[in-house]
Amino acid sequence: MDGDQSSLTAVSSLEDPVRARLYQIVSASPEPTGRDEAAAAAGIGRPLAAYHLDRLVELGLLTASYQRPQGRTGPGAGRPAKVYSRSDREFAVTVPAREYELAARLLAAAVERDTAGRSRTALHHAARQHGANLAGQSRPGVSARQAVQATLAGHGFEPCRDKDGTIRLRNCPFHQLAALHTDLVCGMNLALIDGLIDGLGAPAVHAYLDPGPGRCCVAITTKDLAAETTTGETTEGETTTGWS
Repeated sequence: MDGDQSSLTAVSSLEDPVRARLYQIVSASPEPTGRDEAAAAAGIGRPLAAYHLDRLVELGLLTASYQRPQGRTGPGAGRPAKVYSRSDREFAVTVPAREYELAARLLAAAVERDTAGRSRTALHHAARQHGANLAGQSRPGVSARQAVQATLAGHGFEPCRDKDGTIRLRNCPFHQLAALHTDLVCGMNLALIDGLIDGLGAPAVHAYLDPGPGRCCVAITTKDLAAETTTGETTEGETTTGWS
């Protein structure tokens, strides 16, 4: 089966609502998800969940591994359980065929060959301006942090908050391009998010580069992580998008 047909088969399989729900559950989890956990979250039986999860693995949408239950070690710890994570593979279907990624790679290569740095500067300027434009589309009456998360979620970055309140981006929408042109794409992402934050008028929100495996290179913090409002009023350390 060629790449286009394989992608079409994988994407089409998510038309099944149960399978799509299980895929969403696994994808949203920061840790590998077991069959029991996935079944409970989807509201279905374990055998049905296991069938669809294994089918998603066969299609390349998920990966499977085995791990022991937390806190159990040694001979009496029991058999390792099968757990699932989202696959790193990408699937794209275009009819007729398009080569947007090729164009992006050529443009990225051209920017990197500009030793004077003018092209990179122009890219960062364009990214910041686009981020500022996105800020203008935010829903009034929510905190700046919420607006940042909602906007980035709408563009495939999959923001989530870790234990200390830092916003991490679980997905880079430009993953394949970033693998080939890491510094260029990470700088572009940072400029875009900086532009979004500036456009929201949120000086307490700060984006910075903090690369790590399996996530976008940008992380976001606020000076007052506890400050948050959804009423349109300003809380100390936090700015709302109502601009009132």
